[in-house]
Amino acid sequence: MNKLVLLRHGQSQWNLENRFTGWKDVPLTEKGIKEANNAGLLLKNNNIQIDRVFSSVLERANRTAEIALKASGIENLFHNGILNYERDQSLNERDYGDLVGLNKDETAKKFGKEQVHIWRRSYDTSPPNGESLKDVVERVSPYFINQIEPLIMKGKNILISAHGNSLRAIMIKVGLYRPQEISSIEIPTGSPFCLEYENGNLINNYYLDSK
Repeated sequence: MNKLVLLRHGQSQWNLENRFTGWKDVPLTEKGIKEANNAGLLLKNNNIQIDRVFSSVLERANRTAEIALKASGIENLFHNGILNYERDQSLNERDYGDLVGLNKDETAKKFGKEQVHIWRRSYDTSPPNGESLKDVVERVSPYFINQIEPLIMKGKNILISAHGNSLRAIMIKVGLYRPQEISSIEIPTGSPFCLEYENGNLINNYYLDSK
């Protein structure tokens, strides 16, 4: 049995400020750093040995992966103190276009709560000059199929450190949710979500907890 661990980055500064972040590089908060460290301890306490790590190219996901893996005690993934992992913009957060940087509550007052809810939660409606979740699924899927899925089929334990919407896209891709269901799925920051595979078949899924 092998595992695919999906890890949304720890709290970022713009998460704290309730802003649309998208592809903007924003650092982790102190809470976000603690969340990433705790994620690594959960990997350690659940005896999960990660073989390969994938991340977006954005700082908050990169830092989360680095902090978590150091806390997990998995030394084989580091070379001279530097985490050896693959970064790709295919795993980036959804691009919110003209909404990037705007406070979500202020945006709702400006455009109306219903319109902002549609932009945020509908599957195929894009915010101005941004991506829909459907666009994110179409961006993530080829990368997942070509780079990550073959390793799962080989029985490797994989960690993906990414973002709420790119992880939702993976959940759709592996068949955990249908497109019409995914908008209601909340993925907490810094909480490892484990997908268990046996002979290439997904058999279980759960959030890691302390043991």
